[in-house]
Amino acid sequence: MKILSAAQTRILDEGTIKAQGITSLELMERAATALLNWLLDALHPAADTPFHILCGPGNNGGDGLALARLLHQSGYQPQVWLLPTEKSSADYAANLQRLPTAVPRHELHARRLPTFPAGAVMLDALFGTGLSRPLTGLAAQVVAHLNESQALCIAVDMPSGLLADAPQPADSAVVQAHYTLSFELPKLAFFLPQNAEFVGEWELLSIGLEATVIHKLAVDNCFIEENFLVGRYPKRPKFSHKGTFGHALLLAGSRGKIGAAVLASQACLRGGTGLLTTCIPQVGYDILQATAPEAMCLPDPALGHLSELPDLQPYAAVGIGPGLGQEEASREVLRQLLEAAKVPLVIDADALNLLGANQELLDLLPPDTLLTPHPKEFERLTGEPARDDYHRLEQLRQFARQRRCFCVLKGAYTALATPDGQIYFNSTGNPGMATGGSGDVLTGLLLALRADKRLSACNAALIGLYAHGRAGDLAVQQTGEAGLVAGDIVRFIGPALQELADSLTHIVE
Repeated sequence: MKILSAAQTRILDEGTIKAQGITSLELMERAATALLNWLLDALHPAADTPFHILCGPGNNGGDGLALARLLHQSGYQPQVWLLPTEKSSADYAANLQRLPTAVPRHELHARRLPTFPAGAVMLDALFGTGLSRPLTGLAAQVVAHLNESQALCIAVDMPSGLLADAPQPADSAVVQAHYTLSFELPKLAFFLPQNAEFVGEWELLSIGLEATVIHKLAVDNCFIEENFLVGRYPKRPKFSHKGTFGHALLLAGSRGKIGAAVLASQACLRGGTGLLTTCIPQVGYDILQATAPEAMCLPDPALGHLSELPDLQPYAAVGIGPGLGQEEASREVLRQLLEAAKVPLVIDADALNLLGANQELLDLLPPDTLLTPHPKEFERLTGEPARDDYHRLEQLRQFARQRRCFCVLKGAYTALATPDGQIYFNSTGNPGMATGGSGDVLTGLLLALRADKRLSACNAALIGLYAHGRAGDLAVQQTGEAGLVAGDIVRFIGPALQELADSLTHIVE
């Protein structure tokens, strides 16, 4: 699913109007109808539910006015609050004229701001994607007042004051919505941690925007959903054997961190690798043999850390990092791997920290290497703290381009940057996955997928991110968020991947 800029959103609206032979007012009516249906289906409001709709002078306010009319026609008694203006959009003016006289309308004033009761539903239709600068004056006062209310706040398209695809100035006035109802496609702002308190839970409402126009718009940000992955994860051939799906090598573990090696090994096995060899320090030999018996265990000569790189000839992909530690000998193992590897690499955890501490090693990264840092590890890789979430995204994009690698920035809506400058945001996962070992599980799963020669580097990364989050979503149904541990994610990798394998069959049928 494409993530459009504010400018592209306007192009899409105009293209839809032209392609479908409708007016902008008719498109606005679609939006208002979609909003009404969501309110009725999601909230099941009683007939006396107080609806308060705050409308700005542009098309966002026009959506709000049209919604007020439809609520009134549906038997509710909404009230409309208008931001005073000398100039409004044509569609706003048309919907204001259409508003029944029975719907109370009030003009907002700085000295007489309305009080909204706790049981009220407040619709924020002040400003949408067209906003290009921070709110000031009365608009900023109104937003600050709304944020003090105990009413349920629902933003129409965008929380007023939030910029769709640009950094938010510090201390600017932005509505803190409980829900944001956007149309057809998400906005980049929805995926950034700094905006979470404003956006709340967001949902997309379809209003029939023209698919051919969407297809033609070039973007460098996308949202990964199951439909996006249909056909990318192939079913297993009837006559396949263990060699069909590759032999993976995992370099992991050190004294006190053998659990990371175990979790990554288990995830790699559940991720479908044909064979797995885990190279581990001697201190972890018995532990790994007992906890991942399907893996072949290759003990390092050293007791507590990895000190030698094994022969790479048998392997289809190599993963390094979970629990590795940062011993000088382990750094040398990483260096030798980067210099010698002719197969795909997955680099995580302590291996990333070694890269960050020894920047010259970054120049040795083979093309299409897959790195999986969390934000702090990524900062060590770049050597530059991010000014804000937008800056971090651009750092991520440039890093992947410069290093010709695939880089995963872990977190809510985990982002994958590709060597051609694309960024994909993942749709699956939940807060319960913010637990030790979750990243080790992701590394093992990605290693399994990179060892499968049927998958491109990009498809392996996309599938791995989605399936990892989906496994967490399946697990949390049994454990709850607080009770979720990394081992629970491992148990549901198989079902998550099977859903993707079955998705093409379902569509064909």
